[in-house]
Amino acid sequence: MNKQLIFTVVFGLLFLTFQSCNVSTISEAGLSDSTKIVSTNGTLSEILVGLGFEDNIVGVDVASTYPASLQQKPKIGHNRDISTEGVLGLGPDLVIGISDVVKPQVAEQIRAAGTRFMLFHHEYSEAGAKQLIRAVADSLGQVSKGDSLLRALEADLARADSITAQAQGKPKVLFIYARGTGTMMVAGQRTQLDEIIKLAGGVNAVQGFEDFKPLTSEAVIAANPDVILLFDSGLSSLGGIDGLLQVQGIAETNAGKNQKVVEMDGQFLTGFGPRLGKAIIELAKKIH
Repeated sequence: MNKQLIFTVVFGLLFLTFQSCNVSTISEAGLSDSTKIVSTNGTLSEILVGLGFEDNIVGVDVASTYPASLQQKPKIGHNRDISTEGVLGLGPDLVIGISDVVKPQVAEQIRAAGTRFMLFHHEYSEAGAKQLIRAVADSLGQVSKGDSLLRALEADLARADSITAQAQGKPKVLFIYARGTGTMMVAGQRTQLDEIIKLAGGVNAVQGFEDFKPLTSEAVIAANPDVILLFDSGLSSLGGIDGLLQVQGIAETNAGKNQKVVEMDGQFLTGFGPRLGKAIIELAKKIH
């Protein structure tokens, strides 16, 4: 073997060794540092950022509002109504979503175009939040960063448990979804709002039905909540507390009489992701 050949072989081996030491952990999931990702869900977007993928995100749904820097990313619309063309137009290598939110035909069309689409199950509970973080982290080859997110969440949940354990009584909380007075709904059982209210040491003021129902003055008066909870955008659409009190039935409730109205950011309140513990803490402090 001549010297030139020996040099070539040795240089090649050194180059491969150097490269193997510098391969991003992203490649464990079949991705690279340049992989373009579209997130169709606000909680998934938050998890992606926590795992170090913010620079890889090229598009998000309108609920991807945290961290604030995500609001500068191109938008693909609401997570339940995204279009195949809008997603593919961003040229992603990977799209991620929640299995029971993304329309099956949209996922099929995106996959048919040759783009990888990963769907995750999301249960709206403490266990569900942990499971989602673990699933995304493991799927993208970021196990240690996933561990860090979970440790932070566990610490927040422990603080939340301490706060709710010291609270006196269980206030009746009525969640109203509002987009002006023309669109007003109340959250029943088996909803994200029902679960977060319970976790914060309250009780849903309306019982006997699941999902959402139109708000009626008779139902509000019968429920007689101690606290009325809204998204901050919803309360703003009504003209603030003064506007809310003009809605029939509200002023007759304990919450209306005491003007006990709580507003929180929608994604923060219902995301059930890395900030779940913080959301429980804030809600608990506001309703008790």
